[in-house]
Amino acid sequence: MTQDETKFRTGLSVADYPLAEKRPDLVVSARQKDLADLTLEAVEAGAVALEDFRITPRALRLQAEIAEAAGRPTLAKNFERAAELVEVPQGTLLQTYELLRPGRAKSKSELLDAARLLRERYGAAIMADFVEQAAEVYERRGLFTYRF
Repeated sequence: MTQDETKFRTGLSVADYPLAEKRPDLVVSARQKDLADLTLEAVEAGAVALEDFRITPRALRLQAEIAEAAGRPTLAKNFERAAELVEVPQGTLLQTYELLRPGRAKSKSELLDAARLLRERYGAAIMADFVEQAAEVYERRGLFTYRF
């Protein structure tokens, strides 16, 4: 676990799930609105925006912590990767997804370029590591040419 990952740990346990019910004090929007502030009346009054209803990296990291406490490390890692991807533009996500489909990337360098972009522009180191690992596996298995 990196230093960046540990700074988000709060000591949550499985008993804190679901967060919205058990620990609503921890659930805040990107604009720092409390969960209790996200009401129809607040929408009608213009006090909350669509952005307030999007999941935040922090919420995903909290979910990762609970998954880890529940003995589900793979699910926890998925939440951690998702937390990194919240701020990545949809177009970049779709391009990366397309490259990760076997037979879509024409070379290892395409996947490594995608990993570098995720790491350097968006700070998504865990996801970049995942894409780099995929590049190694795809090279070993010969998955860089169209198979269809």
